[in-house]
Amino acid sequence: MSFWRFLKYERPYLYLCGACFLLTAAVFGINPNNAWDWESFYYCLALVLLLMTSFVLYRYLKNVQVIRKPDDEDAEPLSLEAEVCREEMRRLRISHIRSLNAIQDRQKETYDFIVSWFHEIKTPIAVMRLMQQTEMNPASLEEELSRIEHYVDQALYYAKLDSFNKDYEIVNCSLEQLAKAAVKHHSKTFISKKIAVRLEVDGTTVQSDSKWLLFILNQLVSNSLKYTADQGLIAITSRTTPQEKLLVIRDNGVGIDRKDLPRIFERGFTGTNGRTFVKSTGMGLYLAQELSKKLGHYITCDSAAGSFSEFTIHFPKNHDPYLSILRHNNEKTQ
Repeated sequence: MSFWRFLKYERPYLYLCGACFLLTAAVFGINPNNAWDWESFYYCLALVLLLMTSFVLYRYLKNVQVIRKPDDEDAEPLSLEAEVCREEMRRLRISHIRSLNAIQDRQKETYDFIVSWFHEIKTPIAVMRLMQQTEMNPASLEEELSRIEHYVDQALYYAKLDSFNKDYEIVNCSLEQLAKAAVKHHSKTFISKKIAVRLEVDGTTVQSDSKWLLFILNQLVSNSLKYTADQGLIAITSRTTPQEKLLVIRDNGVGIDRKDLPRIFERGFTGTNGRTFVKSTGMGLYLAQELSKKLGHYITCDSAAGSFSEFTIHFPKNHDPYLSILRHNNEKTQ
């Protein structure tokens, strides 16, 4: 904060002091007696009081004008404090507008997801009603029920996304057990589409929330199953590097167009495959990525259209969520 900037707003008071001094000097200077004169003193005092009264009235009117039009950008602030206050109000106003826009965007995205979710869940319900009118196939019924469960789980996890910190527990998770659980969860789809699965996951252990991590893995496996043709192959493998642990889900399905790759983790993005092959809400990969980041992991994808898709969950070794939570709890207790 510059001293000259401060003086800029103190000029009226400096001018008042200067005017009072000059007025006093002028009154006594023109006194022919060159001695103390009470008549001159009272005359000078009256002029100074008149000047100060005029100044106070002027400042009062300027303050009233500014107070009545607080949003008028053309009105000059009357003090350094007023300028700082105006800048802070402007900053808060901009922040408030951005927050409102973010809330409105979130509400619109939630509304779009709900509408899309309703359309998605109507399909298996319609299939099950059709089954009621024909000879019901238990395997087909189970598949449609699994689809409904998947959509319901997706909606529940989407609803919990903003309150994630209230419902998770970081523990040691076996990638082998989670991979087997994901394959078992989709076993009927593997069998019905005659898709082979290759598991090459060793006893790698990572720090994560087993429930949320299994949901992430289910999303990735479900995505691979959705875009892999009958009699295809899905491989789930694990690797370890000096920097991180990796869990890789690779399929030989339709692949992803190069122009879609940068956007596949965006909310509601369906891409060419979502519009051409299977109707999609565009929320599965978004949820998987967002939950991964909240757990301290992240997902990347490599793909070639018509050849393969490979999703990799990265577990960085230099970011341990469990140790971060312990450190935070220790700081709170100290």
